[in-house]
Amino acid sequence: MARKPARMYSRIRGQAYTRREYMGGVPAPRIGQFDQGDLRSEFPFTLKLRVKEECQIRHTALEAARISANRALSKKAGPTGFHMKVRVYPHNVLRENKLATGAGADRVSDGMRAAFGKAIGTAARVKRDQVVLTITVNQAHIDAAKDALYRASVKLPSPCYVQIEKNE
Repeated sequence: MARKPARMYSRIRGQAYTRREYMGGVPAPRIGQFDQGDLRSEFPFTLKLRVKEECQIRHTALEAARISANRALSKKAGPTGFHMKVRVYPHNVLRENKLATGAGADRVSDGMRAAFGKAIGTAARVKRDQVVLTITVNQAHIDAAKDALYRASVKLPSPCYVQIEKNE
């Protein structure tokens, strides 16, 4: 059965559903790493990717954004020329009431009876202007970091903007 489109889950509706001890079989988030690059060095500039609207970001979208930003930065700044951190964690559990389709489905499917749904994934609820990704770099790699954050923003359900700060 195909996964439903992400636009069904991008808007925040109702209360957050996070208590995993009451649910059986919640899939683990797909995010492989939250910190990448050079974790020990201090870099003078911080670039932050912020969302413009409140929304839910699925764990698969966060992973896609992380991969695309890491790939763009690693090519231009090298593996030790930056530090990137994913700032949100997908706590909210997404549920889906799966219905049978095709020939004979009317006898198999129970329709809306007990339509609570099964856990299909997780999402991070973000507020307006919340930071999703941060990248710290040297001045030589600011343009590469901007490009990497733009590439990551394309994968997210909300419009985003980049904020640049100089570290003290």
